[in-house]
Amino acid sequence: MNVPELFASNVFNDSVMRDRLPKDVYKSLKKTIDEGAPLDISVANVVANAMKDWAVEKGATHYTHWFQPMTGVTAEKHDSFISPTKDGKVMMEFSGKELVVGEPDASSFPSGGIRATFEARGYTAWDPTSPAFVKDGTLYIPTAFCSYTGEVLDKKTPLLRSMEALNKQALRILKLFGTPAKRVATTVGPEQEYFLIDEKVYEQREDLKLCGRTLFGAKAPKGQELEDHYFGSIKPRVAAFMADLDAELWSYGIFAKTKHNEVAPAQHELAPVFTTTNVASDHNQLMMDVMKKVAQKHGMVCLLHEKPFEGINGSGKHNNWSMSTDTGVNLLDPGKTPADNAQFMLFLAAVIKGVDEYQDLLRLAVASAGNDHRLGANEAPPAIISMFLGDELQKVVDDIIAGAHSDASEKAVMKLGVDALPDFPKDSTDRNRTSPFAFTGNKFEFRMLGSAFSVAGPNIMLNTIVAEELEEFADQLEGAPDFTAKLNEVVAKAIREHARIIFNGNGYSQEWEEEAARRGLLNLKNTAEAVPYYSSKKNVDLFVKHGVFSEREVISRTEIKLEAYCKILAIEANTTIDMAKKKIYPAVNEYISSLCAAVDAKEAYGAVAEEDRELIRLLSTDNDAMMKAVKVLSAELAVAESLGDEEKAAKAFAYKVVPAMEKVRAYADEMEVNTAKDFWPMPTYEDILFSVE
Repeated sequence: MNVPELFASNVFNDSVMRDRLPKDVYKSLKKTIDEGAPLDISVANVVANAMKDWAVEKGATHYTHWFQPMTGVTAEKHDSFISPTKDGKVMMEFSGKELVVGEPDASSFPSGGIRATFEARGYTAWDPTSPAFVKDGTLYIPTAFCSYTGEVLDKKTPLLRSMEALNKQALRILKLFGTPAKRVATTVGPEQEYFLIDEKVYEQREDLKLCGRTLFGAKAPKGQELEDHYFGSIKPRVAAFMADLDAELWSYGIFAKTKHNEVAPAQHELAPVFTTTNVASDHNQLMMDVMKKVAQKHGMVCLLHEKPFEGINGSGKHNNWSMSTDTGVNLLDPGKTPADNAQFMLFLAAVIKGVDEYQDLLRLAVASAGNDHRLGANEAPPAIISMFLGDELQKVVDDIIAGAHSDASEKAVMKLGVDALPDFPKDSTDRNRTSPFAFTGNKFEFRMLGSAFSVAGPNIMLNTIVAEELEEFADQLEGAPDFTAKLNEVVAKAIREHARIIFNGNGYSQEWEEEAARRGLLNLKNTAEAVPYYSSKKNVDLFVKHGVFSEREVISRTEIKLEAYCKILAIEANTTIDMAKKKIYPAVNEYISSLCAAVDAKEAYGAVAEEDRELIRLLSTDNDAMMKAVKVLSAELAVAESLGDEEKAAKAFAYKVVPAMEKVRAYADEMEVNTAKDFWPMPTYEDILFSVE
């Protein structure tokens, strides 16, 4: 495989545009991409024709405006390039208008009340900052999505707006320092965790097919106790999948870099190299789609749910976030002496202040029914937002708070005590796996995202809150009589007032939960508690001020997230009821009948059957109790679904329906342990987790 030749071979990227477009058209388009200049329709016509010719050469017959509605997945409507001719034949055409604007049905996507069913018109608009690509015979054109009345109905538009807001304020700061830059972009490298299981066992699990996770399942005899799967030898079938996945992702210009086994059985991770946030968001959505399709080719299913299996680690998505200038300067690189790097300290102070003041936004950005099962467990960050800085930066922060000056220090050298092994510089920060928001050398790793998440939402929050703090700092620093004195004052004040958000210890401990409460940090344990903060006045004002959302758009997203939460849990509750009544209850009764027959046979020969009788009593009791729990679940579900208010409904699902589901499961899982395998109506955890060799 010639990787350099394969890489981005299916992407209409800069090198393709430079080769295929007239110089003046290429220059105009680059100005639109790099500086946000308006795109002339005459330029769009030339670009569209060149893009069509290139795509047709790649085997494409159709094009689609590829967008990211509020469903959490991507959407696409395919149109062919064909256009009829007078002689009854067709020719392949693609105009600038078709490139720039599309018209999907806006009423059929979540809108939070912005669009009614009878108000159907919506628009997709080409995003030239994210390259088009060819996949499965279609030209995919990344686009934004809005309603007929102009409100945004997607994740891409507000992400682009948030990037522009941060760019505007960051440039103000850089100008004060005399740092040359025309543009500041946030960058992201989202690490993707996932499970691979055999397709045959997947097809036999109703819960996996309908909900993406198992609603029942007793613990397997072996799980992750031995810690032997993490970074372990990759099984041949999985290795073949990973090789095909790499090749396909590379062809789409996705920087797939690292692959390895994760902690849990059947769990793995894929990490890309960072790129600009909007492109990284598109790449991650495409990556998840390709992962599923490649898995099918290998007779497997790729599970992206945050918690597919109880009792072992769930899957997350680590969002490695930073800020870089168009000249290649990483604004979160502390250098050798961070205490003397005033520009870095100002940007660091902005992040510290923003994360503390807008904990609620970061928490709700990662809230979902699936992630509720994962956050706070000893496998993922707690639900409490905090920041980890590491020893070196912590000392700088402590000295600032104390009014002292930190001494410059070179990096320590690690000596391993073996002459044959080289010494190497020690990183300035350790890695705190329990921290939701950890500094890792020259970036922050936001570790709370669920594996199925679009990275757009959390990065909208990060970009916007940092833009807000940078604006506040710029307002204070611009025109200050003594810039250095004012700078020191601004940094020190921000750090002193917001140091409560910094925590370098064990985020899993009960002591931290108690300490966080003393510090006044939020502890929003589930989606129902977190999402309503979206539309608080403080947050609405923030989004409106920076042009990221209108007030109506914020309110709509609150409703969309709560509605999605309720619908997902309703599907899970109905699936729980269905499986308990139609699969588990009759299967256990059948086993009980076989045990009763065995007792009769044994006693006919005078044999002892007391253990059989005890097992019959135990299973009968549990099966009866499970069905009573099903009735309770059905009643709680009916109440939750009858509530007209989304916020009240979400709390009913969180505090009534979910515990009722867990009660049904507890009885079922107990019966699974005591039921002969031949009678159990579905593959067990052992069957599923060790199904791929």
